[in-house]
Formats: sequence, C-alpha cells, structure tokens
Amino acid sequence: MAEATYPDDLLYHPEHDWARVDDDTATLGITWYAQDLLGEVVFFDPPDVGTTITAGESYAEVESVKAVSDVIAPLSGEIIEVNTALGDNPETINDDPYGEGWMVRIRLSDVSETESLMDAAAYAATLE
Repeated sequence: MAEATYPDDLLYHPEHDWARVDDDTATLGITWYAQDLLGEVVFFDPPDVGTTITAGESYAEVESVKAVSDVIAPLSGEIIEVNTALGDNPETINDDPYGEGWMVRIRLSDVSETESLMDAAAYAATLE
C-alpha cells in the first residue's frame, strides 16, 4: 500500500478525489486518504468513454473488502479515456493512487471549476 501523500501538482475535492489538470483535460482518481478508508480495492466499475460527468456527482464505483463506494467527480467534462488496467488489477488504486491508479481522463467542460478545488496543503488540513 502507498504511503500517505498529497502531491502538490494536484487539485483536491472535499470528497477525497484528485484532479491533475493539463490545459483542457484532467486525469482523475481518489486520494491516499480515500483508498486507506476503503481498504483493499477489489473492483472498479468505470463509466464508458463519451459519458458526461458533473462536478460533485458520482461517476464510478469502487468496491473494497469493506464496502462499495461512489467516486465523486471533482470537475465536469466528457470521459475521453478509462484506465482499463484497473479491471484486472484494481489493487493498483491502493498501491499507486496518484500514478498507475488513476481512474479516468476527461475533457473539461468548464476550466473555471478548478478554482473551487483545494491545493494539497488545504486538503491535508481538512484531514486533521
């Protein structure tokens, strides 16, 4: 399992999701804190490419040995890529939540939504 970290190059949503923004696209996943709460992830149910997601709403589910949880979108947009490797290896979410454990990539519908997300220090402060 990965160590507790919150990379400075990401933006964070209060529901323990992160976004790595690059111009008009973003890669999304769940934070170390979220995967730690879940425990061992055993299944990832992604949305289809082409699906439109809305910030603050569920776009996928992860199942762990403890529970099934919704994954909340930190930003709105259209799914342009799904991390299909998680189908065979969902535990990657635990092992590398900010790297190989990413979940989806989206084309942002409103780049200004990034202003409502937190930086790493602000997010970490919410966990104390």
